[in-house]
Amino acid sequence: MIGLPPESSEDEQRGGGRAHFLQVFLSQRSQMEALVSRRVGCRATAADLVQDLFLRFWQRPLVQVEELSTYLLRCAGNIAIDHLRSEGARVRSNEGWLPEQPDSHGSEPEAALEAGNDLRHVEAALRALPERTRQIFLLNRLHGRKYAQIAKAMGLSQSAVEKHMMRALDVCKASLRDTELRTPGKAP
Repeated sequence: MIGLPPESSEDEQRGGGRAHFLQVFLSQRSQMEALVSRRVGCRATAADLVQDLFLRFWQRPLVQVEELSTYLLRCAGNIAIDHLRSEGARVRSNEGWLPEQPDSHGSEPEAALEAGNDLRHVEAALRALPERTRQIFLLNRLHGRKYAQIAKAMGLSQSAVEKHMMRALDVCKASLRDTELRTPGKAP
């Protein structure tokens, strides 16, 4: 059952129900904080989030569930996920608010031309890679796939995927070094 039935007495809601909730919450608090801490990577944030969870439940009508302790752990996991999502959104929105670099105003066209040249050299280097190495690089860098996902999809070990990625990254770095050496006025 998701909510309290309308015929519940107010005394039951405030007395026994609240006392039981408090007892279960306090017994599960350390587990909830540990779960949230593992997900968000910070004990203090985990303690704050679990406290917020307590306040959310305390301020709304009691919820009747089969196993309150399991329900609270699931809610703690969900609040950690919500926190990570909101942090990610905050970081993405703040990235748009970063001030421009003051030293780049005079050389913006040159910097754009240079970046375009660098990109062409990296693309040429990637085209010269073996097909499998190039495919692994693109899956990781363009499509955001993790090494384990790529390994499973391509029937390779994760170690093999890592080696292909190292090879591709070395080729990209070498192409950029070659570009710097060929560009007059640039120090190696």
